[in-house]
Amino acid sequence: MFSLRRFDWLIFIPMVAIAAIGVAMVYSAFEISLPGGPRPGLENFALRQLLFAGIGLVIYLVAASLDYHVWIASFRWLYLLVIAMLLVTLAIADPTFGTRAWLNLGIFGIQLSELGRIFMIVVLARTLGVESHRLENAGPFLISGMLVAPTIILIYLQVDFGMALMMGTIWLGIVFLAGVRWRHLATIAMGAATIIPLGWFQLEEYMRGRVYHFLYPGHDPSGASYNVNQALISIGSGGWWGKGFGQGTQSQLHFLRVRHTDFIFSVFCEEFGFIGAMLLILLFAVLIFRLIRVADSARDRYGRLIAGGVAVSLFAQVFINLAINANILPVTGLPLPMISYGGSSLITSMFALGIAQSVSQRRKPPDNPLL
Repeated sequence: MFSLRRFDWLIFIPMVAIAAIGVAMVYSAFEISLPGGPRPGLENFALRQLLFAGIGLVIYLVAASLDYHVWIASFRWLYLLVIAMLLVTLAIADPTFGTRAWLNLGIFGIQLSELGRIFMIVVLARTLGVESHRLENAGPFLISGMLVAPTIILIYLQVDFGMALMMGTIWLGIVFLAGVRWRHLATIAMGAATIIPLGWFQLEEYMRGRVYHFLYPGHDPSGASYNVNQALISIGSGGWWGKGFGQGTQSQLHFLRVRHTDFIFSVFCEEFGFIGAMLLILLFAVLIFRLIRVADSARDRYGRLIAGGVAVSLFAQVFINLAINANILPVTGLPLPMISYGGSSLITSMFALGIAQSVSQRRKPPDNPLL
């Protein structure tokens, strides 16, 4: 039952603030930089993002009011749905920006792997949320690996390395939070040491190129490395306080490409500077640490792993996107959650936070009532 008294405002308020910043930044990074100015109606990406945020907010409240055990009880159907969604996408999706991860619905596109990522958190929480003594044997660990492996393979076949990486990261995070024994984790490390060198030769040519240009950014400054270099210029030119909303020259003069999606953080840094960037990171930090607190106070292991899985997913995506913008990691195509333009990412992020809110609603009474 939904309880306003137990409503977790430290999840809700940062989420709404981040989503609002996202709408404003899509407007600044893209719409006002168009030659004819902002477009009317749903042709306007900022208005679309606002619509997505409204849909996401409704889904958030519905998910918060629904007992998360309903999702746990349906984990088999959720897993079959994930596999079906990925197979359908692979079969009928048209190539978009080099990937086959998007289904074209006319005025909108939908990335079903984003929803699959959230459902897999529930599936893995159910699989690994067993009694602690059962984790002594490798059974739950191996089953979780066999469940997640097909999703990673299907997403990779969609040529979406970033989402495949996210799925693997979520699995590792939930495995760690579940308390899987170190000898099982050592098996992962040894397997990864064997597979990674072989996997290099299985990567698409453009994927290997991204790694190469990350290691040697000066090799092709006007080609493959161009956008990363422009992102670094954007971040550096913002200084302490930034140039002001809508005043970033790298975005307004179109030096920075994909400025409203993968590299929107660079636009934010140019317009709001180091101080603004730290405040945005602080909002994400408050949200992530609150999710960790919810996981710690969850009523059962299922709730703990769901909230922890959402925290891992959010942290990983934020870290990877910021690292890409700062040229610390190769480009993977992962958006900045609730900031980058895109309905699939925004709505599913808010859906995941709604499920975490459901866990918080049903948490154990805190020892300290102020927490």
